[in-house]
Amino acid sequence: MSLVKHTLAILALLGLVASAGAETIGPGGEEATPSSTVVVGDEKVAMVQAKRYSAALLWHDQSDFVNAVTAGASDEFERLGIEVVAVTSAGFDAAKQRSDIETALAKNPDIILSLPLDPVTSAAAFEEAKEAGVALTFLSNLPAGYEHPKDYAAIVTDDLFQMGKQAADALAEAMGGEGTVGWIFHDAAYYVTNQRDNAFKTTIENDHPNISIVAEQGIADPARAEEIANAMLLKHPDLGGIYVTWAGPAEGVLAALRANGNDSTKIVTLDLSEPIALDMVRGGNVAAIVADEAYELGRAMAASAVLDLVGEEVPPFVVAPAITVKAANVVEGWKRSLNIDPPASLTSN
Repeated sequence: MSLVKHTLAILALLGLVASAGAETIGPGGEEATPSSTVVVGDEKVAMVQAKRYSAALLWHDQSDFVNAVTAGASDEFERLGIEVVAVTSAGFDAAKQRSDIETALAKNPDIILSLPLDPVTSAAAFEEAKEAGVALTFLSNLPAGYEHPKDYAAIVTDDLFQMGKQAADALAEAMGGEGTVGWIFHDAAYYVTNQRDNAFKTTIENDHPNISIVAEQGIADPARAEEIANAMLLKHPDLGGIYVTWAGPAEGVLAALRANGNDSTKIVTLDLSEPIALDMVRGGNVAAIVADEAYELGRAMAASAVLDLVGEEVPPFVVAPAITVKAANVVEGWKRSLNIDPPASLTSN
């Protein structure tokens, strides 16, 4: 049994795996609260502004996604008169993240927004901030042993179940509601990708009775995607569609289809990517990309931390909406997700 299937089996016993009609759950089984309900109301703005709070944004990496989260948080902080005193990128290095935290704390921020890279290392790294009374809001991950509300304001992430569900519905639509599908899932114990992937499978099985998943393969190394797709196509040459856990490995699957001269098998994947979107707008194999609203993630992170500081009750697990991006709405999709215009290559075809 693969690592992710073993993990899902355990979660199922605990009642933590999404089933038909289920919703996104947090890393500890927390119920999801829509980000739209986490708002610092206009009546609180003057009071917050008078506090002259400051904030540090300590990210795991640098990307269009992180830039959009930063923009959402920064715009909310500006509205509330909160100075951003540090924005850092750890480059997926837990030691660098710890150093970033120590450096930021020298500036005495009242708020820290961050994605903890490693649960154990991060638990120690954020300890000083926690003891200093800094309001901590985390993106997607949670340091080991941290409890809500005494240790952090909130976890904010994507509506994971909706991302998988929308991917399933988009692929079913592209296939005319019938046919066979290959399922390439993330073979690692990570609640974000596990829920997205499993929601796709659940939705196909429960909502699309004329579509069958006939090939399943986990992937840990995105570089193996083309090899995995070739093996699927060799055994199932008439596959109507392939779900790929995120856009990086989807590029390998697309390469396999092109190498086989296959222009009929449809692809759906998650998270925006220029190469994948370019195939989509050109009418290729890619039917749709499901993305999160990264700008809204940032806004909700900022709002949750501020509400915590002013003594308001904040839900422990907050989710931002998902959006299905197709050729017809690629401009809107890029703007809603990343708060930027799409690459020129996507609008010049």
